[in-house]
Amino acid sequence: MNLSEKILATTASLPKSKQQEVLDFVEYLKLKTEKEENSDWNGFSIASAMRGMENENSNYSASDLKETY
Repeated sequence: MNLSEKILATTASLPKSKQQEVLDFVEYLKLKTEKEENSDWNGFSIASAMRGMENENSNYSASDLKETY
């Protein structure tokens, strides 16, 4: 029996309310994983876009900012 089959068999023996909790948790884990993957990709994307610009001089300074947060 593989892991997916074990999970299915175990959750099938639970009451419906507990099965719903398991589903909610699995969906939470899925979203968390997708968010982490997107975050990793975004970091890579920004790093790739900025590559080679580390030593460039800027035409702007902090005094040019109109708003700061």
